[in-house]
Amino acid sequence: MLIMANFNSLSLDWATRNSVGGTDMSFFIVKQLPILPPEAYLKQSNCGLHYAQMVAPRVLELTYTSWELQGFAQDLGYEGEPFLWNEERRHHLRSELDAIYAEMYGLDRENLEHILDAPEPSTSFPTLKKKEIKEFGEYRTKTYVLAAFDQLQRGENPNLASANRQP
Repeated sequence: MLIMANFNSLSLDWATRNSVGGTDMSFFIVKQLPILPPEAYLKQSNCGLHYAQMVAPRVLELTYTSWELQGFAQDLGYEGEPFLWNEERRHHLRSELDAIYAEMYGLDRENLEHILDAPEPSTSFPTLKKKEIKEFGEYRTKTYVLAAFDQLQRGENPNLASANRQP
């Protein structure tokens, strides 16, 4: 579950995009990607929690949206109902995870801003940026990830999504 979250992080996505020369990704490239080792999750974050304690509940909520995944949820120690699908909340949770992974990779705010929104011609996620500006009038992912990262840097557990928390 932790490695799944790592593979979905924007930080690793950015590193991967910079490692692949074309449209093919061979196994030797995958082996060279900066995938975090298991012990990285046992380190303490700026907010005082171990990274695993921060990543696991967010991944659980993003993943456990159907009774068919009850076994997965139980393996993580969760006995409740599946989480309701709420696009806004899910975006917040993904942004919080991206901020957590940025901290785990040792990025500072300037590096993270560059990864999220590199200037032309080396844009990082141009399709995502264009889609969000068209749909929401702003590049929400950048706004949310940086807000969560700032919370972490202040020693707070990111909680962008707390206002919409559902069982």
